[in-house]
Formats: sequence, structure tokens, C-alpha cells
Amino acid sequence: MADISADKVKQLREATGAGMMDCKRALEATNGDLEKAKDWLRQKGMAKAASKAGRTASQGLVHAYIHHNGQLGVLVELNSESDFVARNEEFRHLAHELAVHIAAANPRWLRREDVPAEILSREKTIYEAQARELKRPENVLPKIVEGKLKDFYKQDVLLDQPFAKDDARTVAEVIKEAIAKLGENITISRFARFKVGESLPEEAS
Repeated sequence: MADISADKVKQLREATGAGMMDCKRALEATNGDLEKAKDWLRQKGMAKAASKAGRTASQGLVHAYIHHNGQLGVLVELNSESDFVARNEEFRHLAHELAVHIAAANPRWLRREDVPAEILSREKTIYEAQARELKRPENVLPKIVEGKLKDFYKQDVLLDQPFAKDDARTVAEVIKEAIAKLGENITISRFARFKVGESLPEEAS
């Protein structure tokens, strides 16, 4: 297998608009050939999905999931561009799978931009202090902090979390694949998770 550089992944992403992991997989599948990787993405529908991602999705549904013990529940709003897709069985199945994921993974926020600035600042301060405690050189602190922030996002941000049913993909990648398959932009607008005995959660949006 060819050595896939970050620059080549970036080139492919800029050319197609596909996600970083999708671009990396495409290059690995085509032995690093940029043009073949573009074709691979087109065949998989990833480039097409990226082109639809900015379109308005104002239709959709609110799906409710109650865990079998009756003590844990999730509401998730999943949006599409048309009512036709919102009624599609695969779309409804996706909404259910996302609700089950939220129940299991307990994300705190929907996307990275939703994380309050004061929490990010606090996390960065902690990570820097931990690195200094381990006598890490000052010039590598930013990379250490960046790496730990990625782990933080994977833990607490829904779109960055590994999908509960298949942790080789993130939730964002699962949605991107659904966009490619159903031919419309699909977005999660908000979610709420409720558990007996816990205080009412703030709405995530």
C-alpha cells in the first residue's frame, strides 16, 4: 500500500469536497492515485454528498426512542430537503439508529461550534498543564493540546463521535453516506436525552 501523505489527502478533499476520512480511504483503495481516488469517491457517492451538504433541509421528523427499561429516552430531529425523503423507510431507520446512538453515547453537544468558549478554554488550560507536568517541550504543546481536543470532541460532540453501531465511522460520516444514498441534504437539528433521576438536559442544537 502506498504511503498516503496528509498533503495528498488535503488535495483530494479540496478537489472533491469529501470528508478527510473518505479521502484517505479513497487514496488507500487506489494506491495513492489522485485521479483514480476522485473516481472512487464519485462511485461511492461521497463527492456528490458533499455538494448537497449546503442545501436547505427544512422537512424531516422528530423521532422518539425509549430504552426497553423505560428509564432512558431520546428525542432527535432529523431533517431532509423534501417530505418525500422524510417518509422514506431508510431515512426513518437512520433517525432511529441516531436516537439509539445518542442514548448509548450521551453526547453533550451536536457540533464542535456548540461547545461553549469557556469550556474549551478550560480544557486547553488543563491539557497544557498536564503536558508541562510531564516536562514536554513548549514547542510541542500546541500539537499535544490539539490531539487532546480531538479526543474531547470524540467523547462529547455527537457528529465527531464514533457511531455506536459501527465505530469505524463517525456519526458525521454515517449522515454523509445517507446523503449520497438518498440524494438530498440531511442534517440533525437538535436532540435531547432524558434519564430517570437526572436533571432535565439543556436542549442541544
